[in-house]
Amino acid sequence: MKKKRSPKNDSHHPIRKQIMGTGYFKRIGPGIVTGAADDDPSGIGTYSQTGAASGYRLLWAAPILLPFAFAIQETCARIALVTGEGLVRVIKRRLPSSVLYLTVFLVALANTVNIAADLSSMAAVVRMFVEVPQLVAVFVIALIVALAEILIPYHQYARVLRWLCLSLVSYVAVLVVAKINWNEVGTGLRTVSFHWTRIDIATLIALAGTTISPYLFFWQAAEEVEESGLAPDISRSHLQAMRGDVLAGMFSGVFVMFAIMTTTAATLHSNAITDITSPEQAALALKPFAGNFASGLFALGILGTGLLAVPVLAGSTAYAVSEAMGWKESLERKPSQAKQFYATIAVSMLIAIALNFLGINPMRSLVVAALLNGITAPILMMIIWWLARDKRLLGEWASPWWSNLLVGLGAILMASLPILWLFAP
Repeated sequence: MKKKRSPKNDSHHPIRKQIMGTGYFKRIGPGIVTGAADDDPSGIGTYSQTGAASGYRLLWAAPILLPFAFAIQETCARIALVTGEGLVRVIKRRLPSSVLYLTVFLVALANTVNIAADLSSMAAVVRMFVEVPQLVAVFVIALIVALAEILIPYHQYARVLRWLCLSLVSYVAVLVVAKINWNEVGTGLRTVSFHWTRIDIATLIALAGTTISPYLFFWQAAEEVEESGLAPDISRSHLQAMRGDVLAGMFSGVFVMFAIMTTTAATLHSNAITDITSPEQAALALKPFAGNFASGLFALGILGTGLLAVPVLAGSTAYAVSEAMGWKESLERKPSQAKQFYATIAVSMLIAIALNFLGINPMRSLVVAALLNGITAPILMMIIWWLARDKRLLGEWASPWWSNLLVGLGAILMASLPILWLFAP
């Protein structure tokens, strides 16, 4: 017999019922957190480097990526709502074991590299305000994030994550105070233009990878069913509310992408600063052209979004591994109730810390993480596309034609970019 939801759960995201009206910030689900986590330090570094190197020329990527990002996140949420299970658990049940292990490997690899890059970037920003060795800052940040994620129950931790979403406002504020050539912005948004070079194609791979990131797929699904003992909850009104939640989240994430690219194009590129070697350099470089206020907001935004994204990255890895291995998983459980789940979070963080001892340039590691996401994402998108079409799995809630089209086309386009890179001069 299916379990009914308790009144306590009605205030949590599984019962959104409607997306409009008062109390929105309390009702929103994982969509807004996922969208905000999309703009992690890896994304900020990639967007900053793109704006500095290319100016307004690649702004068109933002509106083009938005429908693909929305479609894949909506699909992941819908699968979770209908089945009451996370993505890996569904893959384990419906697809061969080879697909399961490939999925978990790709997610764990991309997430761990992403965590390492984000920690490096956050530590570099901390050093702008406090004189401390880079590796010490990395370790302290990782320890704080891991302890918070492990020791604080999700229904409390989710409130913190939602408030951290407000750190994205810093990039909108920078956009407001910077001197922008809006005519060139309009041209960059309307005109699809890129150079047939490996540099431009690699930039597009990184932009797509950091906007449509694999860890977001698994976090979105896992948090839709975070109350793991509950039955699936799906209705027309709930589905519409979920879509509103996801759209709001992904729109905010892509708008911040546009804001960062526009700001760095207007300030750095316009003044012949085309190569950024670190996130703090991007923040400091803004100072002469946009003022101390903009520079400080940019730096604090990197730290705030990192505090949001790193637990999402580690959590999505833990959900994927635990679902594949059949372990108990939930951020609502105490550590003693889900030892392997929380151990996976700890191991993921430890490996990320160890990667920082390789001494990789912070900005380069951010772009490498984005490139890895760009190569991994289309493989996972095709797996999700296949599941979403399965009427034996989803029944009447199987993907509509527009979802099939966007997810499938997005996967093909992202998969084609690495191939084009091989043949580009």
